[in-house]
Amino acid sequence: MPDSLSKTQVMRFNRQIVLPQIDLDGQEKLLNARVLVMGMGGLGNASAQSLCASGVGYLTLVDDDYVDATNLPRQILFRDHQVGQHKVDAARDTLYALQPACNIQIWRERPNIVDLTALVAKHDLVLDCTDNLPSRSQINNACVVQQTPLISGAAIRFEGQLFVYNPSESCACYACVERLFAAPDLSCTEGGIFSPVVNIIGVQQALLAMQLLIGFGHCPVSELRLFDGLTQQWECFRVPKFAHCSVCGTDV
Repeated sequence: MPDSLSKTQVMRFNRQIVLPQIDLDGQEKLLNARVLVMGMGGLGNASAQSLCASGVGYLTLVDDDYVDATNLPRQILFRDHQVGQHKVDAARDTLYALQPACNIQIWRERPNIVDLTALVAKHDLVLDCTDNLPSRSQINNACVVQQTPLISGAAIRFEGQLFVYNPSESCACYACVERLFAAPDLSCTEGGIFSPVVNIIGVQQALLAMQLLIGFGHCPVSELRLFDGLTQQWECFRVPKFAHCSVCGTDV
């Protein structure tokens, strides 16, 4: 049976509940939602914080890395005293301080494809907040297999990228995007990253997630959205579903 909002939660989230697009029903959908956050770098920090603060009831955080001093300018959940800790432990502690009622599970290792597919199956939606193409491909594959919505984000230098896969709309998956918009697998260590850009993309991932979970507004499914932090411009490209896609294609 779905959880219901307590009187305390109704008061806490009142400013969202008064929005007609959210209302009590939408807030309860967030309360009962299970979201898997893959990667607790800059994107995962920003999106997890927004989801937790907004009332998402269940979060699973996955990352095998440790907090480093170089993370602190952009990974907003971490503090100086947490340097050396597992990122998922440090993030969980900060999120619990922010919203104690959120149920937070952590995964301290990089899951293999079997474990990843099982993890995806237990959640309503997945955020890909990783920073490398092999991980993005594995996450996309697992989401297509399990027919689970996926919101993929990426950021480097002053540039950001967003893509939404929603299986209920028979749309393109991330493999269809890779086929059309191949990019070098360059890390932030090599290319650099400006802190506000990664946080903008992470918060956008959280907004898109809540749109899908509640069902309000226009969610840009099958659109590759690119952000340029130098010009403050967004570009959108419609991505057609590729019939011969090795992951989601119907003619394979």
